[in-house]
Amino acid sequence: MTHPWFPDSPCGPGCLPGPGSPRAGTHLVVLRLSRAVALLLLGVALAVVFALLRGSLRTALVRAWFRALLRAFGVRFVVRGELGSSGCLVVTDHVSWLDVVALMAVRPMRLLAKIELRAWPVVGPLATRVGTLYIDRERLSALPAAIGALADALRGGAVVGAFPEGTTWCGRASGRYRPAVFQAALDAGVPVRPVALRFRTGAGEPTTVAAFVGAATLLDPVLAVARARDLVVEFEVLPELATGSRAELARRARHAVARATSAAERHPAHRHRCAPHPLPSAA
Repeated sequence: MTHPWFPDSPCGPGCLPGPGSPRAGTHLVVLRLSRAVALLLLGVALAVVFALLRGSLRTALVRAWFRALLRAFGVRFVVRGELGSSGCLVVTDHVSWLDVVALMAVRPMRLLAKIELRAWPVVGPLATRVGTLYIDRERLSALPAAIGALADALRGGAVVGAFPEGTTWCGRASGRYRPAVFQAALDAGVPVRPVALRFRTGAGEPTTVAAFVGAATLLDPVLAVARARDLVVEFEVLPELATGSRAELARRARHAVARATSAAERHPAHRHRCAPHPLPSAA
């Protein structure tokens, strides 16, 4: 059963590249995973230092760590445009754990995440230490308090990142944006900054290799990225949105990102291949 803040995505294993897709060799995969584990351990050790630092030094160090994580996995990162330094709500489609890494590699920010993340080993304590805001998507009664906390953070000058689809899609299909988080931007009087994230092969073709869909565990998409050959993540900052109702902001942000990423929801034939199951009526 679904409700408006706990949507389902129809994307599943059928959206992912087939077994014959090009893969990195075993030695390279082991090297990538070893580098990533070393960086994660370093991040745990530095988490206290990051929390104590302020200003440009903290921003530079956190950004450098996340960029190093992308390099550890062999991901080429391309950035177009700049994010503001304070007081804006950054929104984008949710495809992969790489979404979070890419956002933090451009502009370290506070993120809005599901409350379950707080209990994850290693990742949970790290997320909490860097100021992650949590939302309990299974309790609609908790939504006003979560949006209030988000508005307070924005009012205080924070850059906050959110994924308004409420769940992950494969990237070649995408869902509508839920309007609740946009209310926080209106309450705080800050602009919304849509961001387009594109996942491509070295040849420039769209790929769903990094997608976190279906019944996958967290480890599955991590291993998929480690095995990927010539994965490119493109990050494009789109024009800010500052006026309109929360529903209007949600629609305009969704349209801007879809147009920039050529999201397959606008192409019914492609959507059928990517999402063979119909959307739930409550989504």
